[in-house]
Amino acid sequence: MEFKLDLIETKIEFFEASTIQALEERIEKAIETNKALMLDVHAVSHQVTFDPRSEKMRYTAAVHFKLKR
Repeated sequence: MEFKLDLIETKIEFFEASTIQALEERIEKAIETNKALMLDVHAVSHQVTFDPRSEKMRYTAAVHFKLKR
């Protein structure tokens, strides 16, 4: 019987929130979760846009995680 483990080498997660504080909390939780998978933050890209339907700002972020070497 052969047992083989493959490590996740790269992963990108997307987040969305109505406040910058909520977005930061979501990203922090994801960082802690990905530490268990031996992934570190490689890059973060964020953007804010105006949502005309809710008449509020919308905050989004993409976080790129890479395997610790």
